[in-house]
Order: sequence, then structure tokens, then C-alpha cells
Amino acid sequence: MSSLAALSSSLFNGGGGASTWKYQEEMKVSKVGKLRIRVTSMAASSSPAQTASFADGKANKLDKLRIGVLGASGYTGSEIIRLLRNHPHFQITLMTADRKAGQSIESVFPHLVTQDLPNLVAVKDADFSAVDAVFCCLPHGTTQEIIKSLPINLKIVDLSADFRLQDIAEYEEWYGQPHKATALQKEAVYGLTEISRAEIQSARLVANPGCYPTSVQLPLIPLIKSNLIEVRNIIIDSKSGVSGAGRGAKEANLYTEIAEGIHSYGITRHRHVPEIEQGLSEAANSKVTVSFTPHLMPMSRGMQSTIYVEMAPGVTTQDLKDHLGNYYEHEEFVVLLKNKEVPHTRHVRGSNYCLMNVFPDRIPGRAIIISVIDNLVKGASGQALQNLNLMMGIPENLGLSCLPLFP
Repeated sequence: MSSLAALSSSLFNGGGGASTWKYQEEMKVSKVGKLRIRVTSMAASSSPAQTASFADGKANKLDKLRIGVLGASGYTGSEIIRLLRNHPHFQITLMTADRKAGQSIESVFPHLVTQDLPNLVAVKDADFSAVDAVFCCLPHGTTQEIIKSLPINLKIVDLSADFRLQDIAEYEEWYGQPHKATALQKEAVYGLTEISRAEIQSARLVANPGCYPTSVQLPLIPLIKSNLIEVRNIIIDSKSGVSGAGRGAKEANLYTEIAEGIHSYGITRHRHVPEIEQGLSEAANSKVTVSFTPHLMPMSRGMQSTIYVEMAPGVTTQDLKDHLGNYYEHEEFVVLLKNKEVPHTRHVRGSNYCLMNVFPDRIPGRAIIISVIDNLVKGASGQALQNLNLMMGIPENLGLSCLPLFP
């Protein structure tokens, strides 16, 4: 077995040996202002000198795990590539894009011209024996059969919606097509990282959440689990940048159609509705339905969800804030803002952070929760990388501790 294969095996199976590295996360949080840093310690079976080298991020090629990016020519694929540039132990060895097969990545994304990456290939020509894990960034409906054909030893994070809904009939109703990998659906773990960390760590296939569901569920699930809000009359008003619609050429996404305006879409029938309701219902142990309306904003990236809830009898907005603050106290990427600070999408741009806050409504007994994320990072590729880190048994913040871009 090669050194790389041995490392992969040790990460998957917890095996021993001189090249086995084991990370242990300490639930210590260093707070510098609003910045929260998860402190990670590392134990190894090798020499102290090797440990120091590894901890300093100077791992040699034998420390790298081989990563495939399926659908690398889309926005989520390019974000995966950008984030992996700063990852000390993941190396991209395979990238697919059927319509761009044979091209270099810089011909598709000129901003990646400085990166030494393999050329794009068609999925049918991909050599999956050369990878240890894959990010699947393919469109909805195309992923199921491809993942079904992948080697059983691969770790997979799927960024499409194909494995998010546990109810096959519900998937077929909302996505208008038969599910072609029902056995895999039973295996898939829904990857809302801060909520399902333990399940993700032992998963082979993770269904990465959608952007809207991420921004909605992170604030609501802890409150519902603690019976602090009523599950009736939840109203969600969400707004997204245009990149959420993908990179395909569509008339509705042309500059003159988007600029200087805002419009609602998917009214009552947006495909993220069943995903949101699935997560909230699981938290409540009963069926939850919501009013959800998304809007398209004239910006490239960013997402805000404004959520209107009815508090349980005797509960105050301060109770909601205190609970969210305690729940996410040790989380690096979910931050409850102080006092009356309003979350802004520009304050998470390009980062894996979710900022949130709670405000009293002028209607007694109701509260307003505002949550913001970057739809391409925490709402897609960043959370996917966070999940794969967990699946590989390494610190989940590797490759993700970049500050937001501002201005």
C-alpha cells in the first residue's frame, strides 16, 4: 500500500502506523472581539519533529488526500477550488466538466490562472481510482446515477438536492422526476454541520444543505428544539444574490433583467420549502409548515433570511438571544451579534460565517430573526468542505478560516 493510500486508510478507519495522524478537537474557544477560533490539538504516533512540521502546515505530498471535483465549471465547483487552495491536506487530482472536457480550468475561470490544476475531463473518462473523496457539484437530477456508480470506498459530499429529502415521494413531487438511487438515499446524511456533526463524522455520503435552508435552519432549529417558539405561523422572507441561480445562460439572469430591481420567485413552490420543513419538523417532532418567499437581488453573492416567529408563552426576545448565544458559543462559523447590531450580507462575503441576531417585533409576543450567509460558501461549497473535513477526521475549519471580503 502506498503512503498516500495508508494515510487515507488511517483517516477512514482510524488505523495505526508511523504515518497515522489523529486530530483531537478541544472545545476551547478563543474570543477576540467577535472572532471565535476553534482551538485544535493534534496527537501523532510519529516524532515530535514531524508533529511540528505537520502542525505548521508544512505537510509534504504524502500528507495530501486526493480530491475530485465533479462539475468544476460551475460556481460551486470554482468555490471548492478556491477554498482548497488554502487547505493543507487536500489536493485536487481530478476535475470534471462534460461540456468543457479537455480545457484547462483557467480557460473557464480566468481568476484561477495561477493554480496548477489538472485539465477538465468528462465524467465518463474520470479515473476514480486516483481520488480519495469527491465533491459532487452537478445539477439536480444528474447526480444520483453518477454517485451510484462511484467506488464504494470514496467519501462523497453532494452539493445538489438529489439526496437531501428523506421522503422519496416528496422528492419526486417537488423535483418532478423519479429518484434513481433510493438505496443511497437511505444511506445519505443531511449535512447541516453545526446541527448534525456526529452523524456527518461517520458518513460516507453527505447531502449538503441548500443555501436558503442553511440560513433558515441554523437560527430556528435550536429554538424549536427548546420549545422557545411556536411552530405555527413561521414566515420566512429570504433574499439571494444571482449566483444562487447557477452559471447557465438564462434570459432572466441577464444584467438588464436583474439590475436596479428586486423580484420574488418560486412563490409557494420553491424547491427548498420541503427541505426547510423537513429539518424543522425533525426538530419539533411534529409536522411543521412555513410560509417561505425567496427574492432575487441585484448582487452576485450573499443571502439574508428575515424570519418572523411567535414566541412561546412567557418567552422574551432576550430568552431567544440567550439560547442562541449559548447554543453556538463554541462554534467558529455561527456568530450571534451583540445588542441591536443588524447582520449585513457584505459582512460575510467570501466567508463561511453565518451572522444572526434577534429583534422584538412591534406586535407583542412575536420576534424577528435575521440571518445572513454567503450563498456560495456557508450556503454551498464552504459547508461542503467543512463536512468533508469532519468525514476525514481532521479539524473542520481547515481551508475555511478566511475573513470576509470587505469592501
